[in-house]
Parts: sequence; structure tokens; C-alpha cells
Amino acid sequence: MSVTVRIPAPLRSVTGGAAAVQVESGSVANILGQLEARYPDIRARLRDPEGQLRRFVNLYVNGEDVRFLQGLETSLKPGDEVSIIPAVAGGQ
Repeated sequence: MSVTVRIPAPLRSVTGGAAAVQVESGSVANILGQLEARYPDIRARLRDPEGQLRRFVNLYVNGEDVRFLQGLETSLKPGDEVSIIPAVAGGQ
């Protein structure tokens, strides 16, 4: 069974315009690996040169921030939804 990954508008240029992608369930790290294998250009947008998740990239599983779960080792089950949310800065 699969997990749905929601792709934000700024990353859709590397996913061929896809707003959502289906990947096999596993851990958050596993689904990131699947995305990177399918869309190699997404890696530089999500990870720093050392392979760590960029600090301005937030990941949510069913609406919960993975930083408050088990991070990239958070387990996913079929039907879960992962959202990639880039941090937004601005204002005065």
C-alpha cells in the first residue's frame, strides 16, 4: 500500500508538476529516498550537502510535525499523508 506525499508549489518544477505523489510506506527517511530516486533534482532542494534535511524544510505526517514524532525515523502506514512545507519568511 502507499503513502501520499503532498508536494508544495515551489517543488513541483522537479516533480513534473505533480502536486501529490504516491510512494510505498516505510519511514519518512525511506519515502524521501523514494522521492529522490524518482526525482533526483528534489534532493538538493530538501537536503544540505551533508545529506541532512534543510532547516527550512518542514515535514508533517497526518498534520503532525515529524520533529515532535521520531524525526526521519517516523514510521508510516498505508494511507498516511506526508506534507512537505517549506518555511516562509517575510514581513516587516
